[in-house]
Amino acid sequence: MRISVSSDMDEPVARLLVEELRARGHEVLPHGALRPGADPRWAVCSQRAAREVADGTADQAVVCCWTGTGASIAANKIPGVRAALCTDAYTADGARRWNDANVLAIGLRLTSAPLLREILDAWFAGGPSQDAEDLANVAHVERLDRDPAAS
Repeated sequence: MRISVSSDMDEPVARLLVEELRARGHEVLPHGALRPGADPRWAVCSQRAAREVADGTADQAVVCCWTGTGASIAANKIPGVRAALCTDAYTADGARRWNDANVLAIGLRLTSAPLLREILDAWFAGGPSQDAEDLANVAHVERLDRDPAAS
């Protein structure tokens, strides 16, 4: 799988994220502080990583900043992206299952190496639900990308 990864800081957790994804057999497309010479601002690098998901260059993305909040906000501005800030494995599982999230947002401040691995395990083990209500919710969110006034 091709995974776009961004971080606004060259932090140990961000470096571990890249190593862990590669060790799991994924191709990593780095952005921000993970790519020499790239713009490391969270709004910019998160947007670039998310855009690769939206345009099909990447299958998924992981966006990082100190809290993960800014990265998730920036990623969610890209139509077609459903970014989820996940602080634990249960949230990551639910984001994939119920929300069909295609971008994982991680906070660098509080995510330890073992927690990062748990989150990634849950994220990649999960898949979108086929429950009619879950599919309807995801479809509604997709309509909001086209028309924010949709109801």
